[in-house]
Amino acid sequence: MNEKKNEADIRKNAQIESEIIASRGYRLADAIGRMGGERLLKGTSPVTTKQRAELEVERYLEQNLIDTEGALEIVLLRWYRTSETVYQFGYEKPIAALAALIDQLISNEQLRRNFVNDIDSQWGRMYLERPHFEKPDAPADPDDPYTYESVRMKLTRLRGTITAG
Repeated sequence: MNEKKNEADIRKNAQIESEIIASRGYRLADAIGRMGGERLLKGTSPVTTKQRAELEVERYLEQNLIDTEGALEIVLLRWYRTSETVYQFGYEKPIAALAALIDQLISNEQLRRNFVNDIDSQWGRMYLERPHFEKPDAPADPDDPYTYESVRMKLTRLRGTITAG
């Protein structure tokens, strides 16, 4: 008895669905929606490996980087997204790739100067103020939130959390 009722319900639902489709037409979005749960995304993630790596690094920076102004985190994440080092390292170990990028920034003074200038520019855009670009061999502006030395120290501290973790 239950089997006959189930078959009748299935036929009735199919008939109702056919009437709905006939009255409004069948679109590609409908087909994708119907297949989405069954086959289209089966076994795959809609988020790419690169996006997952970037999200992991972003979360890591939010939790471990001390940056009250906020510009350092934004620029470091931007540099991570475009770094040749990260591309060479791959996206399977995003925190290790971040560590390699930080090592480069700490050890290469010219690269770090470019990085700090980028941070200063970002800070200026965020706060609608003129950035404090530090000049090599000149004393840093006391109002500059991002000096070559302060950024080096923050990066070193962040690198230490990666080693410890």
